[in-house]
Amino acid sequence: MKNWNGKKKAVTFSYDDGIESDRKLADMFNRYGLKCTFNLNSGLMTPESCWERNGVMIRRMYPDDMPEIYKGHEIAVHGVMHEDLTKLTDEEVIRELLDDKAALEKLFGCSIEGMAYAWGAYDDRVVRLVRECGFRYSRTCNDRHDLKFPEELLTYGASCHHNYENIFPLIDEFLAYDEDGPAVLCIWGHSYELESDHNWDHMEEICRRISGHPDVFYGTNKEVYLGAD
Repeated sequence: MKNWNGKKKAVTFSYDDGIESDRKLADMFNRYGLKCTFNLNSGLMTPESCWERNGVMIRRMYPDDMPEIYKGHEIAVHGVMHEDLTKLTDEEVIRELLDDKAALEKLFGCSIEGMAYAWGAYDDRVVRLVRECGFRYSRTCNDRHDLKFPEELLTYGASCHHNYENIFPLIDEFLAYDEDGPAVLCIWGHSYELESDHNWDHMEEICRRISGHPDVFYGTNKEVYLGAD
């Protein structure tokens, strides 16, 4: 049976794009003792990479501050330019992923084994190329709405987005879980959604409910999906 240091329940978060509001989100995770995997686009860390959502200007984080902001969390690939990989040639897919990996590893001084599909877009060809590039796990946008450990790590879906309408019942189900197999609660999203939807209180309540349980393992995507015994 898979477990994490003898614990059969694990929590992990996965957030995309490297947005300025990740500062606030990472600080929140740190305060509650939670771990996140941040999926970043190395080619979009510029002043020009901004847009407006619900009247709020969304800006990318610049690389100088990133190592300190994301300290203690995991960095993963999201593509240099956040491209839909299904629309690229094989060579372009490989370059989009491996160039991002190389740039992020240089910036953060780490080894990267995971990623998340930009736009949630993938197909059999893309998955084959992701595997050939050496990645061991990749998150999709296909939410599972359950607590099962995924069978296929190159196309795994998170348990839910932070805006899932039944997230608190799912958290309660997770905390009460006492069956034989492993249970994983993986929550994903973008910090700009929290900013532009004005629902930071919602995210804080998620963190408050999940944190501090002695029978739960709190880890990054890599620690949860590759570290299970």
